[in-house]
Amino acid sequence: MPGMLDRMTDTPGRLLSLLSLLQTPREWPGSELAERLGVSPRTIRRDVDRLRDLGYPVEATMGAAGGYRLVAGSAMPPLLLDDEEAVAIAVGLRTAAGQAVAGIEEASVRALAKLEQVLPSRLRYRVSALNKATLRVPGYGPTVEPDGLAVLAATIANHEKLRFAYRTGDGTESSRLVEPHRLVSYGHRWYLVAYDNGRDDWRIFRVDRIERPLATGARTAPRELPAEDAAAYVKNKLRSLAETYHAVVTLHAPAEQFGGYFGDVTAIDENSCLLRSNADTLEWLAFRLTMLGCEFEVHEPPELLEYLRAMADRVHRATGA
Repeated sequence: MPGMLDRMTDTPGRLLSLLSLLQTPREWPGSELAERLGVSPRTIRRDVDRLRDLGYPVEATMGAAGGYRLVAGSAMPPLLLDDEEAVAIAVGLRTAAGQAVAGIEEASVRALAKLEQVLPSRLRYRVSALNKATLRVPGYGPTVEPDGLAVLAATIANHEKLRFAYRTGDGTESSRLVEPHRLVSYGHRWYLVAYDNGRDDWRIFRVDRIERPLATGARTAPRELPAEDAAAYVKNKLRSLAETYHAVVTLHAPAEQFGGYFGDVTAIDENSCLLRSNADTLEWLAFRLTMLGCEFEVHEPPELLEYLRAMADRVHRATGA
């Protein structure tokens, strides 16, 4: 078994591989480490002793479920990454620049530069190539401060009540005491999902409207969210808050021409049909109707009629008629 013998005799390389595994926040049984590195459990015990002599705090637990783990200490190992981990971090840092967090782009560039400096030349080339080949579309909308996000994240991790000032879209300000559940990044914005103690109900808060977040130190038992997960809760909540327009339109074209992709289509006769469709904006309804390529008559809602008339006036003026 030359492969196993090579790994057994390559003590420095094996120690680095062992450190890399121990950096994962879990407890490793000695037998699993031995299998991963292709050595005996006795060799693993000796290597653990060598790491301790070098100042790395490796803790061992006894028993059938015992094993080894690297605990927090003053002397921690250098960052050790395999190929997939290095690429994953590079992708994460690049995409992080597109998030609505103030200063995150500059911080991501600095972190990428540091990452490339400590990687071996082979991995450094892969990360650098990925960095050069990737372009980011600039985000839009308000940004949030990373310090504020850190406070929210810490209270979530600690199951700790949070107090903050909140400003709604119309400028109304209020003081909130909540039990934070999760942070959700959705549609270029950050949202806090939390149980509002003052309203005795679940709420979502836009993080860019949260001011002076303060961890109270009061611990609380986690509550069960009335949804599959926090992301689904935010998505459904935002959809329910959006105004929905119900359009009823006669289309002067055969029903089979549309296939129901725009809404419910019912044939009136061979050359016309009735369309029923929903949308959360008048702009979207007007755009889809004008792109159908046929004559149409709007019956509902009246707001759509007004929007189409205003749009027709703009188009009329634009043509110089």
